[in-house]
Amino acid sequence: MSTITTRNHRKPYALAMLMVIFWFVLTGVFGPLFGKLSSVQENNNSSFLPKGAEATQASEVIQTFSGKDSFSFPTLVLFEGAATPAALAAVNGHLDKIASLTLAGTDAKISDFVAPGQRISAFPSEDGKAILANIPLDGNAIGEVLPNDEPVLPAIVEAIREDIAPIAKANNLTPYVTGPGGLLGDLFGAFGSIDSTLLLTTLSVVAVILIVVYRSPILWIIPLLSALFALTLAGGIVYLLAKNDIIDVDGQSQGILSVLVIGAATDYALLLIARYREELHLHENRFDAMRAAYKGVWEPIVASGSTVSISLLILLFSQLTNTAGLGPVGAIGIVCSMFTILTLLPAFLLVFGRWIFWPRRPEFDGDDHVLSGTWAKVGNTIGRNPRKAWVISGVVLLGFAFTSTTLKADGIGTVDTFTTNPESVVGQKLLVTHFPGGEGDPTQIVVNVDRIGAVTAAVQNAPGVTTVVPALDGFAAPGQPAPPVKVVNGKAILNVTLDKAPDSVEASNDIPRIRELAKEADPTALVGGTSAVSFDIRKANDRDNKLIIPIILFVITIILGVLLRSILSAALLLGTVVLSYFATLGVCALVFNHIFGFAGGDTSFPLFAFIFLVALGIDYNIFLMTRVREESIKIGTRAGVIKGLTVTGAVITSAGIVLAATFAVLGLLPLVPLAQLGFAVAFGVLLDTIIVRSILVPALVHEIGPKIWWPSKLQNK
Repeated sequence: MSTITTRNHRKPYALAMLMVIFWFVLTGVFGPLFGKLSSVQENNNSSFLPKGAEATQASEVIQTFSGKDSFSFPTLVLFEGAATPAALAAVNGHLDKIASLTLAGTDAKISDFVAPGQRISAFPSEDGKAILANIPLDGNAIGEVLPNDEPVLPAIVEAIREDIAPIAKANNLTPYVTGPGGLLGDLFGAFGSIDSTLLLTTLSVVAVILIVVYRSPILWIIPLLSALFALTLAGGIVYLLAKNDIIDVDGQSQGILSVLVIGAATDYALLLIARYREELHLHENRFDAMRAAYKGVWEPIVASGSTVSISLLILLFSQLTNTAGLGPVGAIGIVCSMFTILTLLPAFLLVFGRWIFWPRRPEFDGDDHVLSGTWAKVGNTIGRNPRKAWVISGVVLLGFAFTSTTLKADGIGTVDTFTTNPESVVGQKLLVTHFPGGEGDPTQIVVNVDRIGAVTAAVQNAPGVTTVVPALDGFAAPGQPAPPVKVVNGKAILNVTLDKAPDSVEASNDIPRIRELAKEADPTALVGGTSAVSFDIRKANDRDNKLIIPIILFVITIILGVLLRSILSAALLLGTVVLSYFATLGVCALVFNHIFGFAGGDTSFPLFAFIFLVALGIDYNIFLMTRVREESIKIGTRAGVIKGLTVTGAVITSAGIVLAATFAVLGLLPLVPLAQLGFAVAFGVLLDTIIVRSILVPALVHEIGPKIWWPSKLQNK
């Protein structure tokens, strides 16, 4: 008998070994590609706008003025100190040579990336206390990578900073590389830590949590290694798609991909391992135990992954390419997580056998051990007084939800995007004390040449405008007549300098009135530039919030209804998660406004928070309610919900802690939008795990009873 049993187990063991080998080969192929992911990032806001946006239309016309498919992207250098004639001459003399600087140890030079037809020059402030230089880069070229696969813009900013330090010191000046180029260069630098610091910290945090959860010196390695394999596969696929211009990836998407895959894969692993451990107590053979465990978890894992991935793909309806790009990036990550945990993890567990759980090795003893302990007490307490449980928890959530109206998510300037004070931020703040805020990066209006005077007169009265001058065909030389206005296809450009930083929310608020006045004087006028881009992005985000959120709610409701075979339970679960979402926004408003002191929030924050809180939050309800349904068929709904809560309580709470911890790691990056998203998802997941899934949902299901399964036949159990 023993010989027959051994022979019967050779085939599944061999299949498990083949699966492990397959995954190691797959990781060997995709691992190097994942390492190159940061080289295909696109972090330029202007490239995220839809084609129909007015700022995009203006940019396309402005590019024709250079004679090439390019546009000027200003990198400003502020020299603070006495702007003496000698200092000004020394700075200008030095700037004549700056274009020949080589970048990051390669043969590439700054001159390769300067906008065609533009000149590098410096001029003093009216107060005589600063000098400002503009290095007009080619806006398309800065999105490229150097021969060493490093992004161009950070290399340019770093080269300029190193080069100007000696000349500034010699003339008692303090230099700051700032403006759009400096700020975006520092932003690239912040994102540069995504593939190192963020990933290593995330893995370390998850490892610690798994060690605590399993209390095993070995078992924690298996789910963590599986999650890492899932991330490698997802990152490699995303790299190939981005490299071939099929999808767009920015630094935010890459950071979210890492925490999303590790968090989701670990959650799925926890669910599978917990059910496998449970079945090992009921089956003598580990292969039989895995079959039983697999049967119990594959459906909720697939439903959970489908809910999140489909919700993310709905982001493709966004007008903004970076938001739309996050959809397939995140969906690929979730699908890879699901695929890995349902293939590699079972193979790992079967290859190693029961000893992998040491020192808490599960024995074949028929012990339904999960029905005792803390979660049994929680379940029994809810069962004795469900109404009190759901009323108290519901009131707490509603109280937090009411404060969500105070959340500030109407946009945030680039200066306020950083949680730290890099040189570009310090320089931008000093810039507005010596020059008009928009100096060096004007708002640009494309007008018919015969309407230059009318538009100039009209726009001059717009709020925030300091000067309005036409772009000239050449450079003005001292003592010589000014060059003529540059005209291309009957169009001219008016450079409008604002009194605010061009990337600020306040500057973008001036754009609607400027557009209104410009179109009154010239109906064909197009207003573009940094401030206009910011305004159009905000408008697109508002539109996305109103369109995408209802679609996601509808899709999730359908998935839940099909999974649970019940309309009422689907509506109940969705309602509780939406309540949890608004409660989280309320807490975020209190924390962001009064503790962290953030200047505001990105307009995309409510949508991203919704995607992750609702789609991921519904996961835990799926894990709970699929088990409740399974038990309800056997022992009835009210007894089934208590047993379902008892047997899933520990694993789902552990999964929630893992996911919260992984998203909290986003706070390590010195960027307000990611810090806000990290806090929102971390807090929201814990709120959903501890209150919604552990108290509110079980109490409501117990109160409603079998009718929760309407219209399925289970409503009669």
